[in-house]
Amino acid sequence: MAKTQKEQPQTITIDDKEYKVSDLTEEQVALVNHVADLDRKIGSSQFNLDQLSVGRSAFMNILTESLNKDETDSEEEEEEEED
Repeated sequence: MAKTQKEQPQTITIDDKEYKVSDLTEEQVALVNHVADLDRKIGSSQFNLDQLSVGRSAFMNILTESLNKDETDSEEEEEEEED
């Protein structure tokens, strides 16, 4: 026969103080849900920003290498014309 475990009341911690969700008002639960959703969105946005920053950096490196190559090619052409 399976033993039933007592369910622990769901709690949240705000400013190092623990609150039982069941003791919160509907408005407070809604506010907690908004904060949790915004935390997820901030995390997702930070992840996207990290990807965008790395992508921009990679494209800038490719552009810089391309420009340096063009300068090197132009210098070599000028040297050949002088000879």
